[in-house]
Amino acid sequence: MTVDNRTRWIALYVLCAGNLMIVLDTTIVNVALPSIRTDLGFSETSLAWVVNAYLLTFGGFLLLGGRLGDLYGHRKMFLLGLTLFTAASLACGTASSQEFLISARAIQGLGGALVAVVALSLVMTLFTEPAERAKAMGVIGFVASGGGTVGVVLGGVLTDALDWHWIFLVNLPIGVAVFVACMKLLPSSRGPASDSQLDIGGAVTVTTALMIAVYAIVNGNDKGWTSAQTLGMLAAAAALFVAFIAIEANSRTPLMPLSLFRKRNVAVANVVGILWAAAMFAWFFLSALYLQLVLKYSPLEVGLAFLPGNLAMMYFSVVLSAKIVMRYGFRLPLGTGLTVAALGLLWLARAPVDGSFVVDVLPSMILLGIGAGIALNPVLLAAMSDVEPQDAGLASGVVNTAFMMGGALGLAVLASLADSRTGSLLADGESPLAALTGGYHLSFVVGALFALTAAAIGAGLLRNAAMAPPPGHEPPTPQDAEQAEAVPVG
Repeated sequence: MTVDNRTRWIALYVLCAGNLMIVLDTTIVNVALPSIRTDLGFSETSLAWVVNAYLLTFGGFLLLGGRLGDLYGHRKMFLLGLTLFTAASLACGTASSQEFLISARAIQGLGGALVAVVALSLVMTLFTEPAERAKAMGVIGFVASGGGTVGVVLGGVLTDALDWHWIFLVNLPIGVAVFVACMKLLPSSRGPASDSQLDIGGAVTVTTALMIAVYAIVNGNDKGWTSAQTLGMLAAAAALFVAFIAIEANSRTPLMPLSLFRKRNVAVANVVGILWAAAMFAWFFLSALYLQLVLKYSPLEVGLAFLPGNLAMMYFSVVLSAKIVMRYGFRLPLGTGLTVAALGLLWLARAPVDGSFVVDVLPSMILLGIGAGIALNPVLLAAMSDVEPQDAGLASGVVNTAFMMGGALGLAVLASLADSRTGSLLADGESPLAALTGGYHLSFVVGALFALTAAAIGAGLLRNAAMAPPPGHEPPTPQDAEQAEAVPVG
C-alpha cells in the first residue's frame, strides 16, 4: 500500500488522536479519584491502585511492545493496542467494584503501551524525508507532552458536569474512529525485523524487571525509601535486569541487541530523556500541587493555568522546532530548549505563598512551554536517528521507557525532597503554607538542575547526524554519496 503525501499527514493526525487518548489517561483520572473513592468505597491506600495498575503494565510492556511491532508489523500492533485500550475503557466506565476497575486499568495500561510505542515507529516509517519527519515528530511530541494538561481540564469538566464514569467512556468514540481511520490510512506490512523468533527469556525478564521497578518507585514515598519492601524490590528488579543483559549477550535473536547502545545518539538521547522527564515532572505535578494546595486553585483552574505554556509548546514544537533542527541539528536546540525550561523552573522556585498568576506563574509556564517545544523534537529524533528500520520499534520502546522511568524516579525524588524540606520548615516554626511552599521551592531548583544537566550532556555529546531517511528508504544516488562524503558530521 503506497501512502501519498496528503494521506500521510492525515494518518499522522489520526495517530496523534490515538496517542492523545493514552496521554490523557495518565492525568484525567487524577481529578476524578475522590469521586471514584466515594462511589466504590476505596480506602486511601487501595485508591492508589487505580493509578498504579495502569502505570505498572504501561511501564512494564513498553520495551516488549516496541519489539513486537518490529517483529509482527507496526500497524497490527497499533490496532491491537488500540482495541485493548478501548475495550478496557468501556470496562472501566461500567465498573461497579474495586477489583473490576483495577483489573480493567491494568489492561488499559497494556494497550496504552502498545499504542504509545508503536505510534512513534509508524511516524518514522511514514515520514522518511528529513524536513517532513522533523515536523511530524514535532506534532507527535507536542501531543505526548501537552496532552496531560488537556486531561486535567477535561477530567474536571466531565467529573463536574456528568460523573467519573465518563472520563473512561469518552474514549469509546475516539477509539472506534481511530481504528476505522487507521485501517484505511496506515500501510499494512509485515514486521521489518528479519527474524520472527521472539526472545522469550529476554521478554519475561525485562518486563518483570520493569514492572517491579515501577511498583517500588510509585510506592516508595508511602512505604519508605529505606524500607525492606522498597529496597528488596529494587534489588530484585536490578537482579532481573542483570539477567536480561546476560540473556541478550548470548541470544542469537535478542529482544534488545546490546549493540544498539553503541550508537552514540541512541545512548545519549536516552540519558537526556531520563533527566528531561524528571525535570518535566517537577513542572507537571509539583507546580499543579503548588497551584492547588497553596494558591487554592480548583482542578479546572489548574488546567487553565497550564494553557499558556501549552500554547507556547504547540507553537514551538509544531511550527518552529522542525525548522530549527533542520538548520542547526540536534545539539543547539536541545541545549537551548532545556536551558529555557530550567529558567522556567527557577522562576517557580521564587513563587511566594500569596503568589500572583500574572507575576509568579504565567512567566514560568511560558518559559517551560517554549523550552519543551524546542527540546522534545531533537530528543526524539536523536534517539531514532541511528536506528535501522527493523529496530525502530525497539528504539521507540527504549526511549519511551527512559521517559517513563525518568519521570517516575524524578517525581519520587522531588516529592521526597519537598516533603523532607516541608517537615524541616514546620519544625522550625514556619506556617503550614510557608513550609509547603518552601518544599516545592527546593524541588523546583533540583528539577532545574536536572534540566541543565540534560542540556549540557545533549549539547556536548550528541552527534549532529545528517537528517536523512533510515537505511532501506530512498537509497542515495552516487552523486548524493559523493556530496555526503564532503560534508563533515559531528
